[in-house]
Amino acid sequence: MSFPAGDAFVFYTTDGTNPTHGSAAYSGPIWINTPEPVRAMAFYPGVCGDSIIALAVFTAAAGTDSGSSGSGSSSGSGSGGSSSSSGSSGSIGSGSDGGSDASSSGSSDGGATNHCALGGVGLSNCGASGESCCASPLVNGGMYDRTFSIAADGGETGLADPATVSSFRLDKYLVTVGRFRQFVAAWNGGAGYTPPAGSGKHAHLNGGSGLNATEGGYEPGWVASDDSYVAPTDINQARCVPFGTWTSTAGSQESLPINCVNWYEAYAFCIWDGGFLPSDAELGYAAAGGNQQREYPWGSTDPGTSNQYAIYNCYYPSGSQSCAGLGNMAPVGTAALGAGRWGQLDLAGEVWEWNLDLYATYAPCTDCAEVSGGSARVMRGGDDNGSGGTANLLSDNRTALFASLRDPGVGFRCARAP
Repeated sequence: MSFPAGDAFVFYTTDGTNPTHGSAAYSGPIWINTPEPVRAMAFYPGVCGDSIIALAVFTAAAGTDSGSSGSGSSSGSGSGGSSSSSGSSGSIGSGSDGGSDASSSGSSDGGATNHCALGGVGLSNCGASGESCCASPLVNGGMYDRTFSIAADGGETGLADPATVSSFRLDKYLVTVGRFRQFVAAWNGGAGYTPPAGSGKHAHLNGGSGLNATEGGYEPGWVASDDSYVAPTDINQARCVPFGTWTSTAGSQESLPINCVNWYEAYAFCIWDGGFLPSDAELGYAAAGGNQQREYPWGSTDPGTSNQYAIYNCYYPSGSQSCAGLGNMAPVGTAALGAGRWGQLDLAGEVWEWNLDLYATYAPCTDCAEVSGGSARVMRGGDDNGSGGTANLLSDNRTALFASLRDPGVGFRCARAP
């Protein structure tokens, strides 16, 4: 088999249909115009657990197929690249005290206030209290183990891969459609905002140099050659129809998390918004409650099916696991009991969240990020209708997706200097 340069994946489902497009015997590329060479496996579970049985893997630049391989269903929606979990599923208890430290760490808007000050749906009505969607509570730094599981007695076991994380702010809510709409307007079809080269670093660290790169040196910040990958157009967003949350004009979906955004657009948004993408270590730290090593961001309570702790497995809105595509997506902050230690909501469920890092094996580190040697970026959190169940919600779980790809199961949130 051979494919035109620029195409990325061709896959086949158990019934010969594309579960996203729904057209009979569809076998064309689901992602097109991928701007980087691809040579890896990717798994796409489709809608409500449809299983992929074969996936072509090839180098996009050369347009040459390297074969296909059988697979089962993925553990998360839209995961691609080199995906795996660093923890275990089915664990019992967490040994944490649960609850949130948000009251002691504050809930400052942390630099994004100007982009929510206008007010309106998706800007100033988030969560049960209808607060600013730009709220960004402080996460107090410390050390935790990035790999762990929970023993039958509720204690942690298999602790490994320690990481030290300095204090930072992490947005309480996933980026909404309403917030993203402001960025799209500022981008203005490519004629407006683009991130300055070198921006987007954790500039409060290492005298302004940012995070320590695991290969040596520091994070590079925004790379000017990536400007062309930022293209949040209606046409690109339409690739996720009917499961995309974006609408060409403001409507009833402004409070839903934005999805179908590639990594470059997520990074560019966070820079425009006065912050940066959280590193894998930072987002993992917040989800685990730091040294509390929580099983889930909220503690050890099973999330159940009532959408109080997490939006997952098609349980929203009825609790009956009836998969209805976009209908299974809830306004950000709906699962109010699922707050992490420092007050962030939807750290598990709703959408997978882009991280700064490239996917790589862990190594002990301090304020670190993996910024070279691959093309698949880390995602955490699980989504609203993936087939992985509670395993996707575990605090140590992660997967990856190529940076240029868009997926209805993927969104993001931003981090900021403390």
